[in-house]
Amino acid sequence: MSRSRSHHLDRVVSVANQIAGIEMRPLYATTFTLALILFTSSCLQVTMVAGSAFCSSKCKVRCSKASLQDRCIKFCGLCCEACRCVPSGTYGNKDECPCYRDKYTGEGVRRRPKCP
Repeated sequence: MSRSRSHHLDRVVSVANQIAGIEMRPLYATTFTLALILFTSSCLQVTMVAGSAFCSSKCKVRCSKASLQDRCIKFCGLCCEACRCVPSGTYGNKDECPCYRDKYTGEGVRRRPKCP
């Protein structure tokens, strides 16, 4: 966990404990704190995944001729966020981005490329 995220979570716990006060039983305070942490971390994750204009524009080009564009854009975006690159064109050219090329899903007979 990164230092800034850890600091953020510590601060959330501190605020939650202040809100809970002394009157609230420890079980309720703990439950409230955990719920607050889960809520804030899920909001951060959505923001991080949807936040890259670079990946969005590259994946729109990459998936422009795909028959299942929503699925193509989703997996292209995941691969782009991890690799920070997307091969040019609508198909092939994966040698331009080895990380993108080497991502696979499944095992054995079901092993197939993860990135479109």
